[in-house]
Amino acid sequence: MEHRRLGRSGLNVSEISYGNWLTHGSQVEEDAAQSCVRAALDAGITTFDTADVYANTKAESVLGRALKGQRREGLEIFTKVFWPTGPGGPNDKGLGRKHIMESAHASLQRLGTDYLDLYQAHRFDRSTPLEETMLAFADLVRQGKVLYIGVSEWTADQITRGAALARELNVPLISNQPQYSMLWRVIEKQVVPTSEREGLGQIVWSPIAQGVLTGKYAPGAEPPAGSRATDESGGKNMISRWLRDDVLTAVQQLKPLAEQAGLSMAQLAVAWVLQNPNVASAIIGASRPEQVVDNAAAAGRKLDADLLKAIDDVLADVVVTDPSLTVSP
Repeated sequence: MEHRRLGRSGLNVSEISYGNWLTHGSQVEEDAAQSCVRAALDAGITTFDTADVYANTKAESVLGRALKGQRREGLEIFTKVFWPTGPGGPNDKGLGRKHIMESAHASLQRLGTDYLDLYQAHRFDRSTPLEETMLAFADLVRQGKVLYIGVSEWTADQITRGAALARELNVPLISNQPQYSMLWRVIEKQVVPTSEREGLGQIVWSPIAQGVLTGKYAPGAEPPAGSRATDESGGKNMISRWLRDDVLTAVQQLKPLAEQAGLSMAQLAVAWVLQNPNVASAIIGASRPEQVVDNAAAAGRKLDADLLKAIDDVLADVVVTDPSLTVSP
């Protein structure tokens, strides 16, 4: 497993991160989740990403139990705050000081750790002054409960504003966590250049486009039984955007390119996002240990210029690049 620096910080993260957005606490049983975490550790993955909202806090608890007994200094544990948790009280969501502080303490307890390596604003909160949000994060850093802070799905302008406040408060804002894949490239025109300027690195989610880039969905055919496209609780609504025949036909044309490179389709997709120098890590999720093993093998793989051009040519008509699609609620 290769490691990279996250932004301009001194924090090293594994090129492949393990995330449990649609799996732990909801889509798979705990024994399977534990097996996937063990497979990640065996593959050399040291970076684990979750969020309090995943499975309404259950995912953090499952991950905490799965990592129990591991050397804490050898792990990078990330979580996030913003979306509603708990019974839905007036302060159970957003980036106000009360919700941030209470959520951080609850996440620490569920994860079974004294500190978070990275605490991320899961979205931008338009209803709370940014100064209040950043000061709350800064106080958690000063208290030693958070080492670094990050954001997720913030626009270039929001990142610029947050980075300016972080400098004033002398706290390390080091990362952004956006969706990014061969098919979804909306961060490339604005978010990536801004992040490079401000010292943030990308920790990208859905590099395989919810499984579409594995090639298992065929144009004109029903989704395979048990796949994410058939799972009402596992992201069916999100994956539906890619289940168009034009997209699926283009993806099928990637198969010979993957074979020529000696990669599985999933490995090609994960390796592709890692060719972007501003990407520090690609988050993978899994319901089976063998998926972790396959995805993790993409670490350290270099794709040559001819292959990258061939991928662009194949997907030219179905790639999404509009930066305005990075919009927080």
